[in-house]
Parts: sequence; structure tokens; C-alpha cells
Amino acid sequence: MKNLFILAMIAFAILAAGCSTDDSPNLGPVDPESEFVQLSGDLQTQRLTKDNKYLIVGQTFVRSGQVVTIDPGTVIFGEKRSKGTLIVDRGGKIIAQGTKEEPIVMTSNQRPGEWDRGDWGGLVIIGNAQTNQTNPNIEGIDPPVTFGRSDATQNDDDSGIYEFLRVEFAGIELSVNNETNSITMGGVGSRTKMENCMVSFGGDDGFEWFGGTVNGKNLISFAMWDDDFDVDFGYSGNVQFGLAVRYRGYADQSESNAFECDNGPNDNNVEPYTTGTFSNITVVGPIATGTNPGNNNFAYAVDLRRRTAVTITNSVFAGFPRALRMNQPSVYEQYAVNENGFIANNIFFAPNEKFRAGTDVDVNAVAAYIESRNTVVNTPASAAEHEALGMRQDWFFGTRLTNEYPSNPNFTINGGLAASGAKFDLPKFAEASRANFFDQSVTFLGGFGGTDWTDGWAEFDPVDKEY
Repeated sequence: MKNLFILAMIAFAILAAGCSTDDSPNLGPVDPESEFVQLSGDLQTQRLTKDNKYLIVGQTFVRSGQVVTIDPGTVIFGEKRSKGTLIVDRGGKIIAQGTKEEPIVMTSNQRPGEWDRGDWGGLVIIGNAQTNQTNPNIEGIDPPVTFGRSDATQNDDDSGIYEFLRVEFAGIELSVNNETNSITMGGVGSRTKMENCMVSFGGDDGFEWFGGTVNGKNLISFAMWDDDFDVDFGYSGNVQFGLAVRYRGYADQSESNAFECDNGPNDNNVEPYTTGTFSNITVVGPIATGTNPGNNNFAYAVDLRRRTAVTITNSVFAGFPRALRMNQPSVYEQYAVNENGFIANNIFFAPNEKFRAGTDVDVNAVAAYIESRNTVVNTPASAAEHEALGMRQDWFFGTRLTNEYPSNPNFTINGGLAASGAKFDLPKFAEASRANFFDQSVTFLGGFGGTDWTDGWAEFDPVDKEY
């Protein structure tokens, strides 16, 4: 009997040891089949390390007061079955500070070669900075989480660090007509750091800013489904150095653009206006040669809607069938009359037609405004035409399949119109929130001069990538 008692005590001790917990109660068990560490529900403050593989299951939150630190080289997978989505709530933070040598990757949990756009919900960041809407919430998140505020008292809000980060195959319809993007930002403040971030093969937009003041540098949108850079709800931050490359087979029925810029969900005169300022962006659209984009849902390099006053300057746009649309009279007034925003000192290559205008907008007036401030080229696309701009033909997808784009292309420029001509004399650059952000020493148009800042950390062939 004594021996049986001792054996029972030993068995109990072994079971107790197996059930012990650590300081990270939301770090789920390792899946014996996939060896994933599951992340779900409300996460507590913790560190994610590169020696583990993590799986986001369902809508997973970093709530107020919690900080999740992600080590360089860590890979996090979003579960397709549960529409895994990583959400940083107001007051929460993610410190995702990768390095050029060891970027952080958030990607699909499908097998290599089977990954596709919209496999998981992506990264949603919510802050306390100003928007022009009352208690807005992010589409599809349940229960709803609101973001932003109506005043500017927390425009310097801090939602963490996002640096040398790739988000792949994300952006999904969480409910009918409610989609997340690869990286969705709602009311994110200016102390949040977002630099060297890449989104690829997203199921909706690449980067979308709903209000807020967060700045960004070195942002890449690759093979998106809808828009690359989508700006709404009074976003007033700054972005310098960006790249968008489109795959000609992917475009949304709602029309796909490089930039889609709104002030709100309607044309009401609400402030603050969307005055986000973008400089040194290179857009490589779906048209490599000729005039056919491969999908008629491709629309404009820049679509300006509903009283937006975004500024875009020192940038190069090629490969979209049309250069620009101003969709309401209120948009034209913001630029040509009130000068709340500027479209200036850009190169637009528009092989089909230059401009379109919405109802009650004079397309000739739009043309006069844009062509007096920018260079607009309206001829069929060719390698010679692109090289004259300073763009390499290899940047265009052309007829290549999704896994045939070079994994590490060279984006430096050699001569051409884009090699010089950058200007920083617009009134926007003197504003307090912008004066110290932009590198005004650069002389090139577009995102690149003699240095390719994508080199070493970006991945342009993630379809067959194994992690």
C-alpha cells in the first residue's frame, strides 16, 4: 500500500508540472501538429521570440496598458479558418522593431505555394489621435472598437513601433462589406513609429489611414487587390519614400487605384480635413507596355473624393490607365480655390487618358490645374518611355505570374526625368507638424535615388517563401 501511495504522489507531481503556467496566460499551447504557439483573445504584456512560430487565432487584441514586444526575425502566422486578426486597441502597444537583417514577418498559415490574398485579417492599429468622425469604429471587428477623438489633445498618442515589418496575404472580409486591410490605422498618433514596412498580396487595401497623425517612411505596397494608399477621416500625418507595384490580374470591382483619398464617408464639410502629405512615392501600375491594364477595374493613379485635401508631391506615377480624377466640386475647391491641399511637382504617365471628373466638375478645369503644376505624359507605355522617366522596365509585373517577380529587384534610378527636380517649397512643408519630418535634401522624384532602401529586408516573391 505504501508503494502504491508513493507511485500515486509521483504521478500527481508529474501531472501538476505539466499543467503549470507562466507569466503569459494568453500564450496558448503549442499545437502538436503545426508546432505553433497560439495567440488569441486579450493578450497580456509579453515578448514573442524568433525561436517560436506563433498563430493568431480569431480576433486577437492588445488592450490598453498591455505591451507585446516582438523580437527581430520572429514569424507570426494568421489562421485562415478563424480569420485571425491582430488588433492593437487604444492604449495598447506592439513593439515590432525588426532589423534589415532580421525583419519581422506576419503571414498566412497556409502551405507555401498555396498562400493567397486575404488569407487572414491583418494588422489593425487603433489610437487616440484626432479624426473628423464621431466615435468611428473599424469595419468588421466584433465587438466594435472605436478609435480617435474629436479634438487634437492626444495627437501625439503612441501605439508602438512598427519597423522592418512585412505583412503578407492579409486583409479579409470579416462580415458583409466590412473588410480589414493589410495594415489598418484608426486615429493613430504621431509618436507611433512606422518605418520600413511592406504589405503584399492583400485582399483589400495596402495601408489605410482613418484619421490620426501617424507618420511613415519607406512604405511598400505590393500586388494589392484594391488601393495601395487609402486616406480617410481627416488623416493629417506625413509619408516620405514609398513604393507601390501592381499585379495586373488583381483589381477590385469597386475600382483599384494607387491613391484613394477621402475626407469622410460623405461629402459633408467636416474638419479637420484630410490633409495628409505624401512626398517621394513611386507607383508602378499594371501596364508594362501598350495601354491595356489587364483588368478593367484598374482606374486611377490618384482618385480624389469627397472634400479631400491631401497633398502629393515629388512623386512618379506610371502604369495606371488614367492619371487622376477629381470626383466632386468640393475636391476641386480644396485645391484650386482654397489651397488646402496640393498635387504638385509629380510625373504622371497616363497611357489611356489623362483625367476624369465627377458630376458638376469641369474636366478641363481639372486638366488646367494639374497640368500647370505637374508633368503629364499621354502616350502608350514602353520600355523606352519608362526609362525616360528613370524607371526600369523590370519593375513592372508585365505578364509574369505571381511567383515570377524578382525577389530582390533593384529600384535605384539611372538618369531620366525622375533623377532631379524635387522641391519642398509648398506651404505644407512649413507647417509645424511637417517642418521637421521630411528629408528636404533629396533631389530625386519618386521613392528612390542612388540607394535602394528595400534591399535586404523586403520580399517581392513571398508566394513560395518558406518560414
